[in-house]
Amino acid sequence: MAEGGEALGTVPEHERILQEIESTDTACVGPTLRSVYDDQPNAHKKFMEKLDACIRNHDKEIEKMCNFHHQGFVDAITELLKVRADAEKLKVQVTDTNRRFQDAGKEVIVQTEDIIRCRIQQRNITTVVEKLQLCLPVLEMYSKLKEQVSMKRYYSALKTMEQLENVYFPRVSQYRFCQLMIDTLPKLREDIKEISMSDLKDFLESIRKHSDKIGETAMKQAQQQKSFSVILQKQNNARFGKNTHVDNDSILEEKNDIVLKHVLEEEAENEEEVLTVQDLVDFSPVYRCLHIYSALGDEETFENYYRKQRKKQARLVLQPQSSVHETVDGYRRYFTQIVGFFVVEDHILHVTQGLVTRAYTDELWNMALSKIIAVLRAHSSYCTDPDLVLELKNLIVIFADTLQGYGFQVNRLFDLLFEIRDQYNETLLKKWAGIFRDIFEEDNYSPIPIGSEEEYKVVISKFPFQDPDLEKSFPKKFPMSQSVPLIYIQVKEFIYASLKFSESLHRSSTEIDDMLRKSTNLLLTRILSSCLLNLIRKPHIGLTELVQIIINTTHLEQACKYLEDFITNITNISQETAHTTRLYGLSTFKDARHAAEGEIYTKLNQKIDEFVQLADYDWTMAESDGRASGYLMDLINFLRSIFQVFTHLPGKVAQTACMSACQHLSTSLMQMLLDSELKQISMGAVQQFNLDVIQCELFASSEPVPGFQGDTLQLAFIDLRQLLDLFMVWDWSTYLADYGQPASKYLRVNPHTALTLLEKMKDTSKKNNIFAQFRKNDRDRQKLIETVVKQLRGLVTGMSQHM
Repeated sequence: MAEGGEALGTVPEHERILQEIESTDTACVGPTLRSVYDDQPNAHKKFMEKLDACIRNHDKEIEKMCNFHHQGFVDAITELLKVRADAEKLKVQVTDTNRRFQDAGKEVIVQTEDIIRCRIQQRNITTVVEKLQLCLPVLEMYSKLKEQVSMKRYYSALKTMEQLENVYFPRVSQYRFCQLMIDTLPKLREDIKEISMSDLKDFLESIRKHSDKIGETAMKQAQQQKSFSVILQKQNNARFGKNTHVDNDSILEEKNDIVLKHVLEEEAENEEEVLTVQDLVDFSPVYRCLHIYSALGDEETFENYYRKQRKKQARLVLQPQSSVHETVDGYRRYFTQIVGFFVVEDHILHVTQGLVTRAYTDELWNMALSKIIAVLRAHSSYCTDPDLVLELKNLIVIFADTLQGYGFQVNRLFDLLFEIRDQYNETLLKKWAGIFRDIFEEDNYSPIPIGSEEEYKVVISKFPFQDPDLEKSFPKKFPMSQSVPLIYIQVKEFIYASLKFSESLHRSSTEIDDMLRKSTNLLLTRILSSCLLNLIRKPHIGLTELVQIIINTTHLEQACKYLEDFITNITNISQETAHTTRLYGLSTFKDARHAAEGEIYTKLNQKIDEFVQLADYDWTMAESDGRASGYLMDLINFLRSIFQVFTHLPGKVAQTACMSACQHLSTSLMQMLLDSELKQISMGAVQQFNLDVIQCELFASSEPVPGFQGDTLQLAFIDLRQLLDLFMVWDWSTYLADYGQPASKYLRVNPHTALTLLEKMKDTSKKNNIFAQFRKNDRDRQKLIETVVKQLRGLVTGMSQHM
């Protein structure tokens, strides 16, 4: 039962395995068979039995099927055997028919071969025509290329080459002539590059030579664009000064009429057709070369070469000739070359793409600007002529305006103009220093005489002077000398000259006003003041001239307010503006007056010394002459006349001069008495000296200069008076008793002075001692002198110890 059960269990499993073997791919049979052996130990034997049984079943089925179809197969063979004879007949018939057809088609074959041959020829002809039609455009384009090269249409030739290489040559690349053409193109390209580069070099050389013409045209165009505004500005300037003084109108209108006429004439001349840079320069070599190198894919090489060459030319243009500063034409040529260079670069910038860039031109301009400023700063320093500096300024303004119109930054040039303005002012100051010196040299230092109303108006038209008394009757005299109106006119001329430089500097009226006032202050404080001081110190300028100089400076100082009004009318900037600079005329002329006053005091004292040197006293005379010395009377007469001239001076000046003269005269007389070389003085000499001092006191009391209070002027001789009174009355007891007391009668007599003079009189007494011993009074006097001398020596010794 067990075996039976086992058999029942394995039979279905074997059937399943057999089904898998029959239905599964052979690649999977191995694992299926392995499962048979992996089963029970005898399972494979049973599987083999089962397999044999299955094979037998299949054989039976095959046999059944073959038996089923065998009869049809036999019938088919029988039918084929029957058809064999008919097939043989058919084959014979077909062979015979084929032979007949072959015989009949031989002629057709011959005709057909002819037709085929014709068709081949026709096809070949068509092919040749097609190939020729394909080659003809290539040959035509190559011929066109040669023609373009011969006509120097190089850019078109390169485009033609490009078409040949990209479009036409690929179609005929199999032909030998095409390869020959292809081989010629690289050399042709190099030739075109060399030719275009040669044209570019010629162009660069040409514009280097013609840069000045290009620049001159560009600067002229810039001037023409500004001409209308210049005319308006000149017309406005023509109205300046109409509210100041009558002379302003005539001078300004005359000047501006000339300027306007000149400007209008220039406008008329410039109405002809304006040339542009394109009219002056043929830029086609640049365009052509740029296009050629662009077409060749070598644009960067061309750009680098062009920029490098232009930088070299820029350095040559920026290097001025050594004599550029000597003439205006030298500066003009320098500027026009630079303008021409940058006008060309600006044109290249705008008509080409990438050949030059704005960054490149700005860098080149900044380099050029630094060089230009250095050159102008160095060379302009040699300019000593203000007219040349002014023309240089005008050239720089036109130069800057021209380049600014092309988009270049020119602020540094206008900053440089301020440095040149200072130099211009210095040259103006030097020029006007010479003018002032000439005016002072030619002046006669006498009041201007006027004999008629016409002469009065002529002076008034030059100098703002108001005095109703002068208008009433003639002839009369102006208080100032001829140099005053001339100086006033020249100061205004200086203001005009300074204003010329300020024009076109793009500065506000306030800045121009400040510039004019500062430069005018420099003229007054440095030049005019220096010229006045030098004039005052000149040896040939006497007291009368010094008095007139003081009067002149007073009127010039008063005229400063008219100069301020003059500047105000030019700039339209009110003097009440907070930042308006005032003219320093007050301090300038005050210093000159002080110097002249000091020189008056010095020269007056020198004149007094000259008179005193003429003194010829007989110091041993027995008695005086009874009248004052001649030199002193001459001196007093001189002082009276000179102080009469001083009446035109301010009161304090005349009083100070008079007091100074009296004090100096007193000091000189005192020094004459105390001179160490004077060894002896007689009483007669003292009496004579006393008469001279009395004349000095009378002169002082006669009020030679009005304004002194009481006996102020006489106090200048108080020291002499007390000393002479002491010796004249011989009041030594009073002097010695009251010495040192505030109320002393001889308070101003110094013991040392009295001792010195007394010793000189003592020596005279000793010399005459032989005769004096017979006169009792003289002996008593001699004893008194000796006694007083001892006492005075004691006082002097006491003073020395206290000091």
